[in-house]
Amino acid sequence: MFPHTLPVFRPATAADVAAIVALVESAYRGESGLRGWTTESHLLDGQRTDAESVAELIARDRSIVLLGERDAALVACCHIEHQGDAGYFGMFAVNPELQASGLGRALLAEAERVARDNWQVPAMHMTVIEQRGDLIAWYERRGYRLTGKTAPFPYGNERFGLPRRDDLRFVYLSKTLVEETA
Repeated sequence: MFPHTLPVFRPATAADVAAIVALVESAYRGESGLRGWTTESHLLDGQRTDAESVAELIARDRSIVLLGERDAALVACCHIEHQGDAGYFGMFAVNPELQASGLGRALLAEAERVARDNWQVPAMHMTVIEQRGDLIAWYERRGYRLTGKTAPFPYGNERFGLPRRDDLRFVYLSKTLVEETA
């Protein structure tokens, strides 16, 4: 579909909300998500996000929804936010038909660069559903480490999806972006 070129990165605007929601839903839910390896369909039903949530992330202070585009088509996105002394990385999605092409790796690197250079934070943090072993391993290959910290899954909050099992929880991962000097 696309040549193996790096995407152009830019911050999202309110005009991008519908395309972001469609991309995120396609990567995580339903039949389209099954074409890629990032699907959560075996763990969750329901929505992954909605227009209101995405619009709020775009409008929030110290928050960027970062887009990756090829030929003006949205192919990847993520959310990064300045939280205390670190960046937070989430809502990561790559078009299922283009997964395993380097797009995700490039977007993650750009998100880390933005957090390091724009916010001068020494680390990036994230949460991942513990049962997503392949995804956790992918992040670990990119320098992220499990912190040992966990958080319960928000059962009963449909904004996070409809769980298909009762043992879900989040694990925290972190990566040093800047070595602190003494």
